[in-house]
Amino acid sequence: MLEAKYIREHLDEVRERLALRGQNINLDKFVLIDGERRKAIYEWERLRSLQKKVSDEVSQRKKEGKDVSDLIGEMKKVSQELKDLSEIIEEKEKALENFLLTVPNLPHVTVPRGKDASDNVEVRRWGEIPKFDFEPKPHWEIGEELGILDFKNGAKIAGARFTLYWDLGAKLERALINFMLDLHTKEHGYIEVLPPFMVNRITMIGTGQLPKFEEELFKVEGTDYYLIPTAEVPVTNIHQNEILEEEDLPLYYTAYTPCFRKEAGSYGKDTRGLIRQHQFNKVELVKFTKPEDSYDELEKLLNDAEEVLKRLKLPYRVVNLCTGDLGFSASKTYDIEVWLPGQNTFKEISSCSNFEDFQARRAKIRYRLSGKSKTEYVHTLNGSGLAVGRTLVAILENYQQADGSVVIPEVLRPYLDGVEKIEKRR
Repeated sequence: MLEAKYIREHLDEVRERLALRGQNINLDKFVLIDGERRKAIYEWERLRSLQKKVSDEVSQRKKEGKDVSDLIGEMKKVSQELKDLSEIIEEKEKALENFLLTVPNLPHVTVPRGKDASDNVEVRRWGEIPKFDFEPKPHWEIGEELGILDFKNGAKIAGARFTLYWDLGAKLERALINFMLDLHTKEHGYIEVLPPFMVNRITMIGTGQLPKFEEELFKVEGTDYYLIPTAEVPVTNIHQNEILEEEDLPLYYTAYTPCFRKEAGSYGKDTRGLIRQHQFNKVELVKFTKPEDSYDELEKLLNDAEEVLKRLKLPYRVVNLCTGDLGFSASKTYDIEVWLPGQNTFKEISSCSNFEDFQARRAKIRYRLSGKSKTEYVHTLNGSGLAVGRTLVAILENYQQADGSVVIPEVLRPYLDGVEKIEKRR
């Protein structure tokens, strides 16, 4: 959430930076509500000062034995006006908060300007694009022929965009989760957590999923619970309404969770295979940092996510998202896109974002400066490290062989009891 004071004092700049997102955000509404709120506060403070002055006069008259009935009547009137103004102030503050909850974050100055994904800027590439002496297949064909991915029974059990994994398919998914968690905890310094897979509405508001993205979320009927769309939501909110200590920053957390998304508005997109599922697994990376460190920490976060693909020897590229493709809560985002030969394209496998203090304001996460009573909002960051299902997709397509088998990346073999290859069932 943006700070009301900052918007008020930098109105033209905020208008310009929000316009870069290609969204029509009506800040005139902010100006109106904020003006009414401030006017009511000014009048409340004036009357409160008058009330104190009259109260002092009442005390003085009583000491002197003088009549105070006229002042008592005036004080009753002032007290009622103060009560009315308090209700108006509360109403305007709630209206202002509700408005600010719908306003996206401001793009960082290093975010390229653009309208949509076609204007994203490629930063770098890593790895060799594999060459095949046969026509590479997409993962859904590979998985079905090997008997490890079962889209038919997944749909029977739950519906479209659900998949049943069999045997080495299920084990490969689990191996990837364990490999990613081991890498991030043992080498990158993250603390592993296992959060709830359902959260309440306040938690969803804290990271920016609500109120804007209600239609994307699965809500448990008759409760205040939502299934999480990403581990970012519960992990970031671990420190909701807390004041951290400066010397404890930065904090690095990693978590495996299943993720649940309605994929509203994605009709016709990636309808086959594992790319766009209602339920999928992900290992997430979350950071809490001091403001002056957050962009250095974003680069480190990106490198940590990239390292997973490097260890798996999967080719990828990094792109800097333009203003028009930036997520609601992010100030800056890098996407990592892995190469999928069966589809002849790069596909997003991780988004690494700096939210600055946008989420921290919503979730009320501060830190106390060393040796001082002053507090400031932390900066929050997160990134996928990685999306597990899409990593499995990349392995199936990049490591496929002419005979239909799939070679297991060396780094994963210890997690699979030394299995080197997934072969067709006989």
